[in-house]
Amino acid sequence: TAPASAFTAHQPRQAFLRAISGTSALRAAPGEHDYDYDFLVIGGGSGGVRASRIASGHGAKVALLEGQLKHGAPGYSAIGGTCVNVGCVPKKLMVFASRYPGEIAEAEGYGWSGASPGAFNWKTFMEYKDTEITRLNNIYANNVLGSAGVEIHEAVGKFLGPHEVEVSYANGETKKVTSDNILIAVGGWPFKPDIPGIEHAITSNEIFYLEEQPKRIVIVGGGFIAVEFAAIMDGLGSDVTLMYRGDMFLRGFDMDMRTHLHEEMERNSGVDIQFNTDPKDIQKNSDGSYTVTTRDGKTVECDAIMYATGRKGKVDKLNLEAAGVKSENSFIEVDEYSQTNVENVYAVGDVTDRIALTPVALMEGNSLADTLYGGMDRKCDHEFVASTVFSTPEIGTVGYTEEEAAEKFKDITVYKSKFRAMKHSFPKSETYTLFKIIVDTKTDKVIGVHAATDGAGEMIQGVAIAVKMGATKKEFDATIGIHPTSAEELVTMRSPAYKYENGIKQE
Repeated sequence: TAPASAFTAHQPRQAFLRAISGTSALRAAPGEHDYDYDFLVIGGGSGGVRASRIASGHGAKVALLEGQLKHGAPGYSAIGGTCVNVGCVPKKLMVFASRYPGEIAEAEGYGWSGASPGAFNWKTFMEYKDTEITRLNNIYANNVLGSAGVEIHEAVGKFLGPHEVEVSYANGETKKVTSDNILIAVGGWPFKPDIPGIEHAITSNEIFYLEEQPKRIVIVGGGFIAVEFAAIMDGLGSDVTLMYRGDMFLRGFDMDMRTHLHEEMERNSGVDIQFNTDPKDIQKNSDGSYTVTTRDGKTVECDAIMYATGRKGKVDKLNLEAAGVKSENSFIEVDEYSQTNVENVYAVGDVTDRIALTPVALMEGNSLADTLYGGMDRKCDHEFVASTVFSTPEIGTVGYTEEEAAEKFKDITVYKSKFRAMKHSFPKSETYTLFKIIVDTKTDKVIGVHAATDGAGEMIQGVAIAVKMGATKKEFDATIGIHPTSAEELVTMRSPAYKYENGIKQE
């Protein structure tokens, strides 16, 4: 690593903007402050890893603190973050596994007599999963960060001041380090409500490390994690009860997509969906099973209960007060450059409660490192961020929901198409696809695209580029489709389903 004197001067966001406008000199050169590092990153998840790697590539002296370099208890979210260890990656592997029975069930309709999925072996799958996550842990530590020159410490950090952090290692050793800039990228942690027996409940951390597959599982929550795991566990053969205290799951997604998924799950899955239902206590029985009692007095027997009722910022051990960093309800407040109220302290990812998605954290971290050390002025644009619910079927979405678009743009045109895709129509499966396009009537720009179908995530990623670029409905219509595909419907919808004028739906 190059000595501190070899690095170019760095400046915080405000100084950088003044510098490029010619109104101010750069921030004080490194030699004027004898800091141990130019950039200290607390947390080795998606945002922290990306920011540290990019900053190091720009010439900064970077250290990264991560409490675990290998996945598993007690921290679960090791190097690579929630996504790699107990999130996107292992979840998607479970999604793949869970869909084989459904695929095979349609085989007879294609002439394959006697096809069956066989028996799912939970232990075998988990062994394979652990091997894969260990491989990724090693890649992050050795290839991604190590080769970039980032100093990695298997330790946690606690603020002693705006530029000073106490580093604590697993062996009990501690030391104090200083840094010009500090990035908080500690991510989030599952939230569980305070009800009797909540200690018996697991979360999206522990589900990946259960020694045996629960034959009966209650999943509590209505967000994408709860919905995804309900579909996963059902596909793997467990009896699933999904409890949600609201009227319809996936709040914040387009209502048509939410309703469509509910209908598909009711028709094609074994999940017992219970809306307006909230557990009031959990009791452990003598045989090791559990009894969940709801607020309306009903009971459900199960072998595991999983809570997916939101996440909180993992800030409790950071001692933010020592640095003067503000937070609210466990989340750190930042501006559009990911800067906190303290000039040299920044935060990215789930701990900021903006959009809790891995690619968003990656972009936030990259943008910050480019701004601080790459001579660029990069804000992270959070409009038109595509996402997918890996339910069965998937929901892919980019842009505004119908409800959001009507409120913001007032005059919108809505296109919809519901049909049975060829893959499911031929074997006569009652599985349907729903596509939806939302257009700003005044400009003809496509401001929202939503799809509930097989492979919606793969499909919506390409569509998101067009939407982000400001494509119009006329340009969608001028695009020649690929036949035969379900996706061609996105460029062949010509007749509006309905319109809104001044925010009011016109039937």
